[in-house]
Amino acid sequence: MTPAHTIEVSDALAELSRFDAIIDVRSPSEFAEDHLPGALNWPVLDDEQRRVVGTLYKSSPFEARKIGAALVARNIANHLDAHAQELPKSWRPLVYCWRGGQRSGAMSWFLGQIGFRSRQLLGGYKAYRAQVRLDLESLPARLSYRVICGRTGSGKTRLLKALETEGAQVLDLEGLACHRGSVLGALPEQPQPSQKRFDSLLWGRLRSLDPGAPVFVESESRKIGQLRVPESLHERMRGSSACIWVDLPETERVALLLQDYAHFIADPESFCQQLDALITLRGRERVHTWQAMARAGDWATVFAELMREHYDPGYERSLRNHYPQLDAALHLPLAGASEQDMRSAARQLLAGAN
Repeated sequence: MTPAHTIEVSDALAELSRFDAIIDVRSPSEFAEDHLPGALNWPVLDDEQRRVVGTLYKSSPFEARKIGAALVARNIANHLDAHAQELPKSWRPLVYCWRGGQRSGAMSWFLGQIGFRSRQLLGGYKAYRAQVRLDLESLPARLSYRVICGRTGSGKTRLLKALETEGAQVLDLEGLACHRGSVLGALPEQPQPSQKRFDSLLWGRLRSLDPGAPVFVESESRKIGQLRVPESLHERMRGSSACIWVDLPETERVALLLQDYAHFIADPESFCQQLDALITLRGRERVHTWQAMARAGDWATVFAELMREHYDPGYERSLRNHYPQLDAALHLPLAGASEQDMRSAARQLLAGAN
């Protein structure tokens, strides 16, 4: 029989919004890797304390528990001083740790002794992670997708943002992954999340979408930077999803890339370092030519040649291999990539969808 102060992961996730707070008591590094949606980090052991107690536990569990208990009690007291003094008695938090054991049990007990209606997540983060992985196998099949396709620099991401502004449902995979999806796609000073964090963000987004309305999503490969897109979603996008082909004149595509990759213009050596990854595909001599152009500041020529010689052939070949419905795609010509152009195109698409 489940104790009254605990809650199964399926029940907790079904009513997350009913909790006044979600308290993750794991260490900061555990929390940074991934956590439940909207969780706050109240670590009962910091990273160094957890390391010390864990190391001692291997030789003497009793001594480790004595030291650990004192550290946990002091850390909980600090959290209560910092966060709980103004909270009402009706405050209802959900508390969890790695496996729903001693760390969350200690925090939940203290909160309960005060009089708060605390619930401890059975199985902790590990149970949540298992549920996320299970749901990512089934959630994509609930939705109907409209896949935005187009050559590099065609404004696919900008069109997605315009569609969202116009009220459409959008799944921005590159936004969740913090990456533009190409060899040059890393965002400046914005590292990608962990795979677990990406899965959690995607899980939360998929759960929020209405199965009764179409979902616009950009065509993506199985990997975005270092992150994997769930195969269930990739198969659903490639299977029966309608495609929309976005066309933008080459001069406008180059202008868009000059805007999106302005950080490389400010740091040519970083750009040249990234281009080294293309030597195997395009040859050392060609890549060195592009690097020399970049160092000389001839960015428009570099981007134009990269599009024609590298991105366009590879992208279109991959797209036709994975999207058999591409031949029946709706063609959407764009005069430019301005916000006005994109919103006009978005309204056109939505008018057709309705």
